Amino acid sequence: MLVDSHCHIDTMGDKTLKSAAEYIKNAQAAGVGYLQCVSINIKDFPNVLKVAQEFENVYASVGVHPNCRAELDAGADELIRLAQDKEIISIGETGLDYYRSSGDLDWQRDRFRKHITVAREVKKPLVIHIRDAFDDAYEIMCDDGVADIGGVIHCFTGTLEQAKKVIDLGFHIGISGIVTYKKAEEIHEVATNIPLEKLLVETDSPYLAPVPYRGKKNQPAYVTYVAERIARLRGIDKIEVAKATTENFFKCFNLEKP
Repeated sequence: MLVDSHCHIDTMGDKTLKSAAEYIKNAQAAGVGYLQCVSINIKDFPNVLKVAQEFENVYASVGVHPNCRAELDAGADELIRLAQDKEIISIGETGLDYYRSSGDLDWQRDRFRKHITVAREVKKPLVIHIRDAFDDAYEIMCDDGVADIGGVIHCFTGTLEQAKKVIDLGFHIGISGIVTYKKAEEIHEVATNIPLEKLLVETDSPYLAPVPYRGKKNQPAYVTYVAERIARLRGIDKIEVAKATTENFFKCFNLEKP
């Protein structure tokens, strides 16, 4: 069994529960038993929660993506309130993304710190997004003492050295379909060399479809291609990757394995 640790199934297809059910059915047929539907803003959070409430094998997060517009943000008190639902297992996705932003980005850093405060308050781990901002994100993580919170750096795209730094803070590394891309040499190195007990697999669907579906819409069923590529890189059986990453998921998010 596999777990897709990060997807946006609420945004896929026609964005209805019927559409979500089809993607979940496809995932189960591919051996994907559980998935986490990750929040990116407050306006659409009710849809995220609705999917998790409807399907017992779907967990959810609450949070605001670092690139999200200010009007779709939420205060700490509101995030704390929304995190009380039993389906919510994490806070995020949060973090820093400088790829599409420029100028004074204190607002992004402040938003990240707010999510860390919320995660500590509700005692739920973080789902962190970092793009072109590792040094600043790592500095905030260290300054704010995230080691007592834990979580995952999702869709990791950094170096092996950077991966080791966040692992030392108690975090897991989320590997996406990028690992199947021929030229993704840094991700190949990370997926090969970090401890197996710190790996999670994800699709980030509907984005970043793995080979052989690169360029098409992604879906949770395709996380099997991520696991297969990691297994080949590490020279182990896919079953070993599936078992380890599934156990890692439940451990990372403080869940009892069903």
